Amino acid sequence: MSAYGLARESVLFPIAVEHLGPVPVETPERRITVMIPAKNEEGNIAWVLRHMPASVDEVILVDGQSSDRTVEIAQAVRPDIVVLSEPPRGKGAAMRAGFAAATGDYVVVMDADGSMDPADVDAYVAALEGGADLVKGSRYMNGGGSTDLTVIRSLGNRFLLVVANVLYRQRFSELCYGFLALRTSRIPELRLQATGFEIEAEIVCRSVREGLRVAEIPSQESPRISGESNLHAVRDGLRILRTVLRAALPLPTRKPATNPAPTMHLLPTMDDLQTALPEPHLVAVPVSADSAG
Repeated sequence: MSAYGLARESVLFPIAVEHLGPVPVETPERRITVMIPAKNEEGNIAWVLRHMPASVDEVILVDGQSSDRTVEIAQAVRPDIVVLSEPPRGKGAAMRAGFAAATGDYVVVMDADGSMDPADVDAYVAALEGGADLVKGSRYMNGGGSTDLTVIRSLGNRFLLVVANVLYRQRFSELCYGFLALRTSRIPELRLQATGFEIEAEIVCRSVREGLRVAEIPSQESPRISGESNLHAVRDGLRILRTVLRAALPLPTRKPATNPAPTMHLLPTMDDLQTALPEPHLVAVPVSADSAG
């Protein structure tokens, strides 16, 4: 059985069965964009681009004003690459800029450090063509794994996953991982606001909140080829937790009044958040003999 066949047995779509309808028929003309946020990844970006599958039509590098040769190397390896230069405000801000610039029907997001295998892009696209709106990689599914997770990061990920699964009534195996893919047409519905690493959790939580079909597939993570990660486990973990809680509430539809009176902002209770969420219906997507591989 192929890795993707194994993944499709575990795909869960958080919408009602009657809302699924027939699986959309994709045309061969669909375009694939791969978006890569990067800052000072000159030792890694060449490997990532050289291993990009031929099915990819557009690669967008969102550069956080690197002080090294990241952009120069990327353009030398892939002359058709689209480079967006963004102020170094964080991964979330870079990803939102990349989403706005993408011209593909699908957008696959991956890191620039060489920890994710570009060859897996085709598996993410296959899951989108199978009916998903968001495909999220998981290092904890059967077939996935990581040789880069520290004990502290793993424990933090597990805690955040439990909170999200309880709050959103899901059975995800992972919450915070940067290898993911989206239908470009569904991105505006998410109204993303995050500026940092919490963007990954925001995408997942808002997708569930807005009724998108979410699929998980296994992913193998390797250590970055060179350099050090900008992730700060405690600081970014707290930002992710705050994002998970806030994403459960509807976004405001009206601008606040001018010069409003000072108020105390208290975190909502679990009862408040779960009351705001619709009742989910999880649907397992059947695997045909052909797709099981």
